[in-house]
Amino acid sequence: MAFETIISSFGNRSVITLKDLSTNTFAEIYSYGALLNQFSGRHGGGMLNVVDGFSGLQEATEKLTTFFKSAKLSPYACRVNNSKYNFGEGNYSLTKFSLRGTAIHGLLYDADFSIKQHSHDENGARVKLEFTYDKASEGYPFSYKCEVEYTLTEGNALSVSTTVSNVDEKLLPVVDGWHPYFTLGDSIDDYQMEFQSKEMLEFDENLIPTGNVLPYQEFGSLKPFGPTLLDNCFTLNFAECQPMCVVRNPKRKVQLEIYPEKSYPYLQIYTPDHRKSIAIENLSAAPDAFNNGLGLKVLEPGEAATFTTKFIIRSLQ
Repeated sequence: MAFETIISSFGNRSVITLKDLSTNTFAEIYSYGALLNQFSGRHGGGMLNVVDGFSGLQEATEKLTTFFKSAKLSPYACRVNNSKYNFGEGNYSLTKFSLRGTAIHGLLYDADFSIKQHSHDENGARVKLEFTYDKASEGYPFSYKCEVEYTLTEGNALSVSTTVSNVDEKLLPVVDGWHPYFTLGDSIDDYQMEFQSKEMLEFDENLIPTGNVLPYQEFGSLKPFGPTLLDNCFTLNFAECQPMCVVRNPKRKVQLEIYPEKSYPYLQIYTPDHRKSIAIENLSAAPDAFNNGLGLKVLEPGEAATFTTKFIIRSLQ
């Protein structure tokens, strides 16, 4: 096996390509937002990109907040109710981006990460990106370092590992997640889906958890997705075997497998109206965790936490 890491600079931003030279499988990553823009594997005599990304860096910077495609969700994921939360003795209001008065998708989605390390050898290609958030918002007056490492290995496997380090002198509340949209060609109505969950969080009309959980095993085994509409959060059942989630296009005989570690116990799934792709989001905590505490991590000064998931493109031909 032979791998390569390629870095192309565009002003103060970079595009990093991790490539398996024996199969031409590659991942394209932007330093802007540390986002995954492409993940392509050989399939059916050609290449299939399973990420619904952007045409280039310019489009990403112009349109990222339209659907938040591939956005890094940090230090909170999904929604914070009424854009407000309490932590310690403080009451805070988030102002960066809101939808109908509710803060969504964190503070780092448009951050310019720097390349900390990159390498390749016979076992894989990898890059580590880094950004330090330093009390830039009154609504989140804390300092932390976010490192995102992508590693491409044989078998069309791409792992994504995020390490959050508290570099402040006080406690740090944090949630980590991703917002990728995946496509296997055709409409998602034609796909099959499976994910290992026994329950779904009950949401109110603003997609905020009520505190109740509902039984849910609709896709406990692989079945046609059809016209299913989802904008929901599920708890993952790690008592079941990995992968935790499988999306298959039987017409093209290809599937995407998702292997989160226990650091990502929640799975958010969203079906956009265009139904050309589906958002499958690994989350370390539930939506509105800053208020409900479901999965919220609180890091001591100097403490770090790591969150890891892996994607595999598998040809069924």
